[in-house]
Amino acid sequence: MELDIQCEEMSPSRWAELLTTMKSCKSIRLDDCNLSSSNCEDLSSIINTNPSLTELKLNNNELGDEGVGYLCKGLLTPSCSLQKLWLQNCNLTSASCETLRSVLSAQPSLTELHVGDNRLGTAGVKVLCQGIMNPSCKLQKLQLEYCELTADIVEALNAALQSKPTLKELSLSNNTLGDTAVKQLCQGLVEASCNLELLHLENCGITSDSCMEISAVLRNKSSLMDLSVGDNKIGDSGLALLCQGMMHPSCKIQKLWLWDCDLTSASCKDLSRLISTKETLTEISLIDNNLRDSGMEMLCQALKDPKSKLQELWVRECGLTTACCKAVSSALSTNKHLKVLHIGENKLGDAGVEVLCEGLMHPNCNIQSLWLGNCDLTAGCCATLATAMATKQCLTELDLSYNPLDDEGIRKICEALRKPSCNVQQLILYDILWSTEVDDELRALEESKPEVKIIS
Repeated sequence: MELDIQCEEMSPSRWAELLTTMKSCKSIRLDDCNLSSSNCEDLSSIINTNPSLTELKLNNNELGDEGVGYLCKGLLTPSCSLQKLWLQNCNLTSASCETLRSVLSAQPSLTELHVGDNRLGTAGVKVLCQGIMNPSCKLQKLQLEYCELTADIVEALNAALQSKPTLKELSLSNNTLGDTAVKQLCQGLVEASCNLELLHLENCGITSDSCMEISAVLRNKSSLMDLSVGDNKIGDSGLALLCQGMMHPSCKIQKLWLWDCDLTSASCKDLSRLISTKETLTEISLIDNNLRDSGMEMLCQALKDPKSKLQELWVRECGLTTACCKAVSSALSTNKHLKVLHIGENKLGDAGVEVLCEGLMHPNCNIQSLWLGNCDLTAGCCATLATAMATKQCLTELDLSYNPLDDEGIRKICEALRKPSCNVQQLILYDILWSTEVDDELRALEESKPEVKIIS
């Protein structure tokens, strides 16, 4: 049994009712429920008395160090079988790390710890690392985003990595580590016995100087499948170094996030070679890079290669215009694997989307999710979009937000939604103005087709 509640104020009577339910739950989620340390006393008892409880999510609650102290009492009992603990944004400080260290040292069932968005600091996480180094600790996933870490944390992290072959996922995003620390971390990862599968280093102050060492991790850790270095100014030269590691035969990368990395169309030659030859690669995000039409055309050429297995491509806000849409359309009509395309916040215009829809409606195209928000679209392209919606049964999600479609355009989209052949289940229409009459039509449509969710 699972309990999944978000954004609910807890009255005493409601809390008492939930406590009875929680006694038999395998998974409990109480995110953003205005919980405090007093609720943690009750939860500690639940942890102690419910041996079937394996997952506890308490994100975005003001638990504080006192609350975590109560939770840890339950976590330290022999009957506790908890495997996954989420305490993101719970107003924790380094004081919580000593009690969490005790849990890591004594509770071998715990395999996931998510404590991001708390002011643990370098001193606090060093204490956590001591717990991770305990032979009893079997941690597999450690999430430390927004924890106010500095370069001084790397020595402790590397020691923990050396001692913990079970660790598979490490997220350090949004901490001011810098190049020197990231280089040291990567050297430690290459030497460590752990089979790391996920490494997130977004917004860590990385430049091209670190990319040779990150490339070495990609080359030497065939287990690494998910790498995110978004929001770091690595530039075209840094990307070229990363691609050297990813092109190595032993690299099995599947998911690559490079958003806002100061890339230009010059990077697209390396990226195209990667997309067309690395058959393990299924998802790539290039959001907010100035790729322009020339870069996108190179990527599209790579997508047409039979060896490309890419399933998700995110190119939002990449300086694209109508001019690249013929290449995109051609790629859509050729590539059978691509399922998700985020191409919003580009000036495609009605003419561009009409060309894109030609590829979308090709029998080879298997797109399930298409994002066209803020693409300078008007009602003029909605008849073509409506035809695509009604004929392309694989299409289940469509985002048209921030486009001035007006009543005329929305009515055409609604007409497509009403057709039995249309399988769109989620239509996203943020910040579009329409009349009361059209609003009534949208509500009536949702009632007649309950499987359709219109988000506006």
